[in-house]
Amino acid sequence: MSTDETPPPPADLPVHARERLQRARDARFFTSDLSVSEFLLVKEVGFDPIGLVMGSSIYQIAPATADPQHSHELESLTQAMYDARDAAMTRLEEEAEALGADGVIGVRLTVNLQAWGENIAEFLAIGTAVRHRGGAPFRNQKGRPFTSDLSGQQFWTLLRAGFRPVGFVMGNCVYYVAPGELMVVRGTASNRELLEYTHALYDARERAVERLQTEAEGLEAEGVVGVVIEEKQHGWQGATLKTKGKMTGPPGRVIELLVMGTAVVATKEDRPVPVPALVIDANQ
Repeated sequence: MSTDETPPPPADLPVHARERLQRARDARFFTSDLSVSEFLLVKEVGFDPIGLVMGSSIYQIAPATADPQHSHELESLTQAMYDARDAAMTRLEEEAEALGADGVIGVRLTVNLQAWGENIAEFLAIGTAVRHRGGAPFRNQKGRPFTSDLSGQQFWTLLRAGFRPVGFVMGNCVYYVAPGELMVVRGTASNRELLEYTHALYDARERAVERLQTEAEGLEAEGVVGVVIEEKQHGWQGATLKTKGKMTGPPGRVIELLVMGTAVVATKEDRPVPVPALVIDANQ
């Protein structure tokens, strides 16, 4: 898609966002959070960065009711957290669409609780929009710019290996762990597995991974790379939880298991897989 054919920014975006995108389109000026090395590698595989894009959603999270007698998923909170992230990602895609991008790389998705309102959180997605210089079809099967949390170097390696990203995919599960499953048996010094707690976290992770796989299958992906599993607490304890029935002892825990990654498909080109280089992180 050429710059002249680029559609106007969607009305859902704020006025200043639309003005910024319009100026970037007209002036052919780009911003990017890529490092110099990533910038050059992205250029080397035929892509040009065309702008920093973002999406935001400030969401009010209503309290959920938990049964203190057993562990279970808090489905309303799971859906709320997913919807908020999805809204942020959708606006990021809309900005990329307005710039005529083929995709977005280096996507970062964060959650920040706001001090000015109870149970208010901001969900923010940021990445760099890119466009293929040769006009090759890199959009996903839905006709939308692909999104990916791969870095510039990882993106370069993936393309050189004969694969391409089709979408940033995620799955989540907000889970309540009952008080009884957190209590260690008193009067014993022996090592023992907290089996009920193990099963609760296992169940939450499985649900989150299953939802990530469902998203990837919806994009007709062949697999997901760079999968990250995070356990988040969000400072929710007591703020977004109501209990039914009588609670004895300490309160339970509310956690969110979040799974994220980049769905990929093979390209038509048969390319030899490059030999990976050993990289040692001096910060570890």
